[in-house]
Amino acid sequence: MSKEQVLTNARIVLEDSILDGSVLIRDGKIADISEGTVASGEDFEGDYLIPGLIELHTDHLEAHYSPRPGVRWLKIAAIQAHDAQVVTSGITTVFDCLRLGSDEDGGFQKGEMRSMADALAQAKEEGRLRADHLIHLRCEVSTSDVLEHYEDFQNDPQVKLVSLMDHAPGQRQFQTMDQYTLYYKAKRGFSDEEFARFVERQQALSAKYAGPHRTALAEACAARGITIASHDDATIDHVEESIGFGIKLAEFPTSFEAAEASHRAGLSVLMGAPNIVRGKSHSGNIAARDLAERGVLDVLSSDYVPFSLIHAPFVLSDELDAVDLPKAIAMVTSTPARTVGLDDRGRIGVGLRADIARVHRKEGIPVVRSVWREGRRVA
Repeated sequence: MSKEQVLTNARIVLEDSILDGSVLIRDGKIADISEGTVASGEDFEGDYLIPGLIELHTDHLEAHYSPRPGVRWLKIAAIQAHDAQVVTSGITTVFDCLRLGSDEDGGFQKGEMRSMADALAQAKEEGRLRADHLIHLRCEVSTSDVLEHYEDFQNDPQVKLVSLMDHAPGQRQFQTMDQYTLYYKAKRGFSDEEFARFVERQQALSAKYAGPHRTALAEACAARGITIASHDDATIDHVEESIGFGIKLAEFPTSFEAAEASHRAGLSVLMGAPNIVRGKSHSGNIAARDLAERGVLDVLSSDYVPFSLIHAPFVLSDELDAVDLPKAIAMVTSTPARTVGLDDRGRIGVGLRADIARVHRKEGIPVVRSVWREGRRVA
């Protein structure tokens, strides 16, 4: 016997409009969308009914696993804590970032992220998780051991996204030394001499490894059909390289030039939702809302604050005439879904997964009241 439920008196956020109406869910999928209110069903009291958010890039699991320098938390417990915060932010599909490649900035030892992926699989199997968790490998191409770390994931079907990163000074995110000095010298308490040696080592590693490792990882992902993301592209040359590698997602471009070139080439340009909420980048790069005003912002990511993913679309639709609420919500639902090939979710549409959220908002910060994943209430 099929299971049905009706959600009514809702402001349903579709891809290009908002419909005052009702949604019928049958066997975990959206079976019907209709205008108007029906007598039976759960009354949304005029709250928004939106697709469950899709998070492509979050470092939040890492923060739960390693909450203090040198501290490692129990993996299953860390995963459950992360999952709870994600779901109550309206996120129903999350790509958990696992960092590959160990360096002087900390990193993780070989096998550590493989163990985390195994814990994720175990948590899924045991029914501990409310969101759908997939894996995003953040590969630091300038480290000597990134390919060795990647070998641990060669046959893992959970891996759906890989980003190619180089955080060496003078590259991409840190094109100038001002922000790099602020970020690393102060963070690590280096003297001038120690910092100069650190910079020299990082630049040498990048020069030796970044190019060949970027190529090797891109080829490995292409062979497996894994979506590839660039990271911190700053120049037209970076964008052209990304196009050559078949990259579909441009994460956190650091210049207007790179963002606009990526968007024109059909790459989805991703920026941080905290950047929208704060009105600026934490690392001193371009402001995401400026990209939205230019029409070249496609995807938002919560990055390090899960709740920012539901907060930022309302900020954009409030403050920018060019971005209405359906367009802003698409940046956290349908566009990220399409970018990584998830064609069964990310929209309110008949036949799609009933991954949805009830959001109350008249003004100010939105409230996530309820969340469903495949028709099952999870928050």
